[in-house]
Amino acid sequence: MLRKNVHITLTAIVTALSVLIVGGCGTVYSFKQKKQLDQVRQSNVAASLKLAREKELARDSVGTYHYVQEKDTEQVVNLDGHDMKVMNAVRDEKTGEMVATDEIVAAHIEARFRNVAERHGKIDIEFQVVVPKSMYHPDWQLRFYPDMFILEDSTRLEAVVVTGAGYRSTQLRGYEQYERFLRSIITDSTYFIRLGLLERFLERNIPQVYQFKNDTSFVTDEMFSSHYGVSEQEAVEYYTRSWAKASNQRKIDSKDKMRNRYIKAPIITEGIRLDTVITNLNGDFVYTYVQTVRTRPKLRKIDVVLSGEIYQQEHLLYNMERSEPLTFYVSSLSTLAQSGEKYIREIVSRRVGANMKADVVFRVGRWDVEPSLADNEREINRVKEVLAQLAQDETFDLDSIVVRSSCSPEGSWQANERLSQNRGAAISKYFVDYQRAVIDSAKRNAGFSYGLGGETAVRQQYQVVPFISRRLAEDWQGLMELVIRDENLTNEQKDDYLQTVKGDDPDKDERELQKKPYYKHLKDSLYPFLRHTYFEFNLHRKGMEQDTVVTDRLDTVYMKGVQALKDRDYDEAVILLRPYHDYNTAIAFVSKDMNMSAMDVLKDLPEGPEVLYMKALVASRLGQEQDAVDYYVRACKQNPSFVHRGNLDPEIYYLIKKYGLNKEDDLDMI
Repeated sequence: MLRKNVHITLTAIVTALSVLIVGGCGTVYSFKQKKQLDQVRQSNVAASLKLAREKELARDSVGTYHYVQEKDTEQVVNLDGHDMKVMNAVRDEKTGEMVATDEIVAAHIEARFRNVAERHGKIDIEFQVVVPKSMYHPDWQLRFYPDMFILEDSTRLEAVVVTGAGYRSTQLRGYEQYERFLRSIITDSTYFIRLGLLERFLERNIPQVYQFKNDTSFVTDEMFSSHYGVSEQEAVEYYTRSWAKASNQRKIDSKDKMRNRYIKAPIITEGIRLDTVITNLNGDFVYTYVQTVRTRPKLRKIDVVLSGEIYQQEHLLYNMERSEPLTFYVSSLSTLAQSGEKYIREIVSRRVGANMKADVVFRVGRWDVEPSLADNEREINRVKEVLAQLAQDETFDLDSIVVRSSCSPEGSWQANERLSQNRGAAISKYFVDYQRAVIDSAKRNAGFSYGLGGETAVRQQYQVVPFISRRLAEDWQGLMELVIRDENLTNEQKDDYLQTVKGDDPDKDERELQKKPYYKHLKDSLYPFLRHTYFEFNLHRKGMEQDTVVTDRLDTVYMKGVQALKDRDYDEAVILLRPYHDYNTAIAFVSKDMNMSAMDVLKDLPEGPEVLYMKALVASRLGQEQDAVDYYVRACKQNPSFVHRGNLDPEIYYLIKKYGLNKEDDLDMI
């Protein structure tokens, strides 16, 4: 009876142990693991996001300001001339091996937001992923996923993975087991053939074939079968160990299955920012994460949250809730733009004009209008449709049409001027002939519609609208717009282009451009877009008696430029604001890192605090530090709000730190 009770007790203990050790999902873990996992679940332990501490700001050789990164690894060259990496290291107490280590200083900052500066169309956000040591276990892998929210979009950044030494050992053991399985697969098909028996068969029964063993001659299946009445394939199959071959084939067919069996948790390298193996964790793990973000219109802030998971091999043990967000407020120079409305004095004339551009293509050096060439037919029909719309307009009457056909800058100005004149004349003649043909057809078939708007329009007035050709030898304005929008040119090259092209002597400008390393790109990629035909439609207002009326009108082009600047669409802002040569123009240039062009504008403006501050920023970028300090201190003297603003712009913050600015004495000395 006693033995029976003991047996029952032992059975109950074993059953209880199996319940504790084997989880509901089939995961096997120790009492210590279960206790730690229960603590994690009950206390909702989670990794967190914190702001990294501010780093020292430095200026590199090309004038770009960046924060000095703290390095845990140094790359040096040894005496043999080979690259080697040097890291801090300690001796492992258990194995005696030297293990790379780094003392990571956690930043205990309660603030959940930070101002970051946008520069060169990019924003660098920096934060720390802090993992409490209570989440760490040698047999676990911690996977953390930062999610970034910009405007209406969300992006999952590369994961941060913290792997326990035991977890990684199990992974590597799985790979080793799978490699042993792959090595057990036989790749040489002759292994399955009983070669000795096959050779004796040939030697005894077909000596004529056996003699080819030491001969390089090729024995065809017909030669083989003619000697013994069986084919070579049949003989080989007879002496093949079929069971071994079939067993090997089953291994080949089961490679994917065996991979999944042995490698339950593959080592992932793609989409991972960090995968570090921890052998001993005495405190919280801290990883500093830096992400570069391209700016976009209307970008004001960036939110980052963190979620995570705990895995034991392929089994998910714990799902970490999302952390509180970190918010990065983006400071941009566009916030310094002046928003006042701009009006222009407009003289409303009885006669007005409307313009359009058509890509009518000509052969090189020719001026014949060929509707079948490229997209000419579609472009010509566009002009005909505009003719129809203007002819039916209730406000204006169409008087004449001026045609300007432009050329690209290569070649002399005089040659391009003659070519432009000839092309304009050819286009004019083409449309005059077209109108006459339509009028003749309309008179013969009064009331009959040909389906093309231009025909309907001309039938209504039964008169030819004159086309007048004008010269537009080289479209330098169009080239400037293409250069500013081009994504293959750097900001320095764009700035250099604007400094090079003076506009006084086109041939000289072209020769100077030919010396530039980016000229080939201009000629091959941008020049073809300059061969256009421009149509200027001259109209007069119906019923207007006076020739002119004076009025003030909001400058919508300028206001669009200012709005583009505020929306951080800097390409558009530079194009629209460049002709005005004012403070907002300078802001647009600085935002595109076109610093020389910005300074050219600023030096001609009255030195108010805003202009002085921008001069300080640009001078700092250009390496003119003493001038920059002078401009900045004077700006702060006139407007103390720039003392705070200087901390937001890296170029000014660098000066503040280096020269100890923003003290009372600095402001009083002016």
